Amino acid sequence: MLSKKILVGSWLLASSTVVCAQISTNSPYTRYGLGDMFDQSFTNNAAMGGVGYALRTPEHINAMNPASYTAVDSLSFIFDAGMSLKSSNFQEGKYKANAKNSSFDYIGMQFRLHPRLGMTIGYTPFSTVGYNFTRSKEIENSSDVTISNNFYGDGGLQQIFGGVGFKILDNLSIGANIGYLYGKLNYQTTASLSNGGDQTITYNTVSISSYNASFGLQYTQPINKQNELTLGLTYSLGHTLNGHDTQGTQITNGTNYSVVNQQQIDDSYGIPHIYGGGLAWKHKKNLTVEVDYTLQKWSGVKYNNRTDLYQNRSKVAIGAEFLPKEFGRSYLSRIRYRAGAYYANSNLQIPVSQNMIDGPKEYGVSVGLGLPLKLYQRNSVLSITGQYIHANPSVSDMLSENRFVLKIGLTFNEHWFMKWRVN
Repeated sequence: MLSKKILVGSWLLASSTVVCAQISTNSPYTRYGLGDMFDQSFTNNAAMGGVGYALRTPEHINAMNPASYTAVDSLSFIFDAGMSLKSSNFQEGKYKANAKNSSFDYIGMQFRLHPRLGMTIGYTPFSTVGYNFTRSKEIENSSDVTISNNFYGDGGLQQIFGGVGFKILDNLSIGANIGYLYGKLNYQTTASLSNGGDQTITYNTVSISSYNASFGLQYTQPINKQNELTLGLTYSLGHTLNGHDTQGTQITNGTNYSVVNQQQIDDSYGIPHIYGGGLAWKHKKNLTVEVDYTLQKWSGVKYNNRTDLYQNRSKVAIGAEFLPKEFGRSYLSRIRYRAGAYYANSNLQIPVSQNMIDGPKEYGVSVGLGLPLKLYQRNSVLSITGQYIHANPSVSDMLSENRFVLKIGLTFNEHWFMKWRVN
């Protein structure tokens, strides 16, 4: 037991170091909305295209549907943590750029409270903002003077959540996640002239302290002794976030600053109602195939105290996991092989020349491995996932993005509650 606590404590320490040091994203599109949104898919889910609404497994935590918590083994304590390494290539016309980032993705613990009740406690990011780019143009009626606008943003929202899953019948479970949502988002634009003079800084700082709630259901129907189907449904509550938005303008000559037009607006941002549904087919313990659909009702949600800057977002995902032999003698036969793909439209309406255009559509493919570790018991797994994501703009001359992501997840799934017998 002591060695297990030391191992888990070491991983927690390493994870906290990553949290403090990470630069989690670098995308100009995070200038709009709440930034890149995290969908609570852990590394094993991401390898399967991000599916999880109908996924039931005692090997991993599936935070995408809290009804899945009842699948945890009665003797097990699951500890799950993950991180990502990202390389993004951007192109707009003839201009190209590359950015490399890292992020801490999640940490969670799962255990059984009762034969029909499972519980999960965890931390995940909710959204991240990160961009830094400059645009320059000539001033009208002045051919030798240009104005440069530097756009900079950082920050993010995080959530700490607790959830329970309750098994109503042997094949029917329900669940709920309740989370505390908090964080700060910083948006800033600096305007400067090529011939010198004062700089004008327009800033917007959003501080959030609110809640998040989601609910789920899973129903499993056996087809025969070797096959079964599971239906998963989820709903996340949309609402106006409790927060403070400080906006204003600074004028500076590099030494002295003067603030003009500063104001504070309360409760000026919101999150959407989210509906999710998935259907999974499982053959023995060897093959799982799932298809998911997600609808995020962003239309009408508050953004900077406006309700006309979002559109509804839909996502379709498909994924599979194949395990050749659960107890095979060959190590390769005990590896879990995963693959998946997804398509999603953007929730953003981007202002361009007094017009609103749709944000970029997103395509993604992924492959991954679940590598069993011989640490104490056979259930501990190192999950490695590779993703390729393409953000395709709705207008041909706008920014496109190709992102390569390496996700690493470590799952300790051990029989901590087993009573040992001594002869």
